[in-house]
Amino acid sequence: LTSINPHVWLTDTLTKLAGGHPANAVGELMPWTPVV
Repeated sequence: LTSINPHVWLTDTLTKLAGGHPANAVGELMPWTPVV
């Protein structure tokens, strides 16, 4: 988690949620979720 800029991550996450990402799938947006 040290390589993640919290401001950038939070901005991106809130933008995705506002854009329609399902709130019940917010776990997919967590920084520790592996990118496939």
